[in-house]
Amino acid sequence: MNVSTVTEFIFLGISCSHSIHLLFFLLVLVSYTTIMLGNLLIVVTVNTEPRLHQSPMYFFLASLSVIDSGLGSVAAPKMMADLVTCDRTISFGGCMAQFFFLHFLGGSEMLLLTLMAYDRYVAICQPLTYTATMNRPRCVRLLVSCWVGGFVHSAIQLVLILRLPFCGPNELDSFYCDVPQVVRLACTNAYVTELLMVANSGLLSLVSFLILMVSYGVIIATLKGHFKERGGKVLSTCSSHLMVVSLIFVPCLFVYLIPFSSSRVDKMASVFYTVITPALNPIIYSLRNHEMKEAMGRLKNKCIFCHSRVKGEQN
Repeated sequence: MNVSTVTEFIFLGISCSHSIHLLFFLLVLVSYTTIMLGNLLIVVTVNTEPRLHQSPMYFFLASLSVIDSGLGSVAAPKMMADLVTCDRTISFGGCMAQFFFLHFLGGSEMLLLTLMAYDRYVAICQPLTYTATMNRPRCVRLLVSCWVGGFVHSAIQLVLILRLPFCGPNELDSFYCDVPQVVRLACTNAYVTELLMVANSGLLSLVSFLILMVSYGVIIATLKGHFKERGGKVLSTCSSHLMVVSLIFVPCLFVYLIPFSSSRVDKMASVFYTVITPALNPIIYSLRNHEMKEAMGRLKNKCIFCHSRVKGEQN
């Protein structure tokens, strides 16, 4: 029987140096604050601006911000608590929960980014049918399919790892629980299981990434010969998407398409994906999207007006 005797895991990814602890804590704290405030700002802006709220692109962007907020909350709070208390342990159940939500949200995000690329393809290459094709009911169904796909992906990973026996070492050379490090602690030869799990995550990342690149390649090819008239607008619309795609997929491809590797670079790529990328996404979309900047400016003016009005009534 595959009965686990390991009740907790110990993270080795954090240096024992006090100065490194402090530096890393500040980095994670700033990143997590940016994740929550930045993504909340995008969600509020999209939902309070009628024109943005009705746009499929911004509907998906707000959904991406919700996922980023959840993804950033999977590992960052535990990291900060470990840095403050120097308690680097996590229960077996907590490790499995962290593992599940990481892949659930990460898989959903990859599928959503692919969906956003499809949305841009229809908007730019088939503008006459865009409104009918990307109507709100269909957008909701497509978004739900992304969440379902992420859930199925994560459930498969969790079932595979729960079938393994853990009865010996319990030290994870990482900052949080993920496939490569946890599988290595199994008490049996988990070569086949690791291949299946890496194939599951790696293929999802690779296939989604290739679909995204093909989509944007088709967009550029469609505009060939008309680049001066529409190219600037297309680049403004798609460049932010491509930057986010690169930030998300490159670390994932590095971690999951190179099985059995264990290096500091691999560890840093994992932290970058779970802590840094969700913080950079709202910054990229805010700074490189003219409509978002204008909408945020109007939201700021509304808040100032309401504050002044309330203050005047109190006086």
